[in-house]
Amino acid sequence: MSDLQTSWTGYLRADGRKGVRNLVLVIYTVECAQHVAHAIATDEEDTHVIGFPGCYDNAYAIRLMLALARHPNVGAVLAVGLGCEYIQPEKIADVVRASGRSAEWFFIQQQGGTTRSVNLGKQLVARMREQIRAETTRVPMTLADLTVGCECGGSDGTSGLAGNPSVGAFFDLLVDAGGRAIFEETVEMIGLREHLLARAASAEARQQLADAYDKAERYCKSVRQWSVSPGNFAGGLTTIEEKSLGAFAKSGSRAIQGVIRVAEAPRGPGLWVLDSVPDEHFMQFGYTNPNDTEGIMDLISAGSQIVLFVTGRGSVIGSPIAPLIKVTGNSATYRAMEEDMDFDAGRVLTGELTMAQAGRELAGLVARVAAGEPSKPERLNHREYFIMYKHQNTPALEAGCRA
Repeated sequence: MSDLQTSWTGYLRADGRKGVRNLVLVIYTVECAQHVAHAIATDEEDTHVIGFPGCYDNAYAIRLMLALARHPNVGAVLAVGLGCEYIQPEKIADVVRASGRSAEWFFIQQQGGTTRSVNLGKQLVARMREQIRAETTRVPMTLADLTVGCECGGSDGTSGLAGNPSVGAFFDLLVDAGGRAIFEETVEMIGLREHLLARAASAEARQQLADAYDKAERYCKSVRQWSVSPGNFAGGLTTIEEKSLGAFAKSGSRAIQGVIRVAEAPRGPGLWVLDSVPDEHFMQFGYTNPNDTEGIMDLISAGSQIVLFVTGRGSVIGSPIAPLIKVTGNSATYRAMEEDMDFDAGRVLTGELTMAQAGRELAGLVARVAAGEPSKPERLNHREYFIMYKHQNTPALEAGCRA
């Protein structure tokens, strides 16, 4: 690792975690407030937006937003509501303040409408941004301080051969350095039950993995959908098992410490699986991951300061809060979409790099982005997000921000 950037300066939070960005986060608590929230953030430096469209209670969405509001990359929060909804911006602000961050809130109805609310919001954002820039302590960081998540999307035949394995090689380096690596999409592990369980670090982890796998399989059967698409077939994949083998390659080779759920941080260093599948006693029909952005937000809610997104066919999305680094195993995709793609793992297939070299090169890119170098999506101001209605309990993470 001597040829990699092994140390940089990050942002210390009151809970001891370290961020790689120092952002103001604007949160809207109902769809009726999203226009005002986005108008507040427009042209505001280091200011991102997330929100939930629903007017009624959803524990998953509430927990996810609270986790994002207290993310290590976030220094301050402005919560904006309309005034009729179930999720209360004041209570979000209370939880954020209790974490040691600055927070403000208001209802649009009480401010007199759109223009006054936008003007007030911009004043609050400007004040909080200056505050966190002046007061946030800068501290050294290394790979041991990082939590990195990985998501797949738009997979083709190269994803399992080069894109995901390159991430796996990096994840091995990250875990060996004392960091935390998270991979998800248990619905893309169908057919791999024994492979998954064989990687368990303990009997407890093995049981958690078995439970998560079995739930995902039952879910897919109940909704009659498997995580394989026409785009995957066009890219050369033929079955869900084939896609699963490629998706699993992003986990690398280290032991899996256990399973976490949405908005739950890893319980220690090492490799973890994120279970984002809805619970069965809350089973609803639909799909567990409606789009790639939803899965990325789940990974960020688990504390990922950076997220890797592997796509053989190409993508233009980014994410708020955590920089997104896009990896492709298809060099033709990289050349066609070089403005949007960060890392060409297809060079492994042409013999330009070994898998180990690809992992080290990716580790270098992650370290540079952690040190402040913008990823391609950041340069293009891509900050897509999606928070859906989902029903999943997460132990010990309930917090009161309801009406």
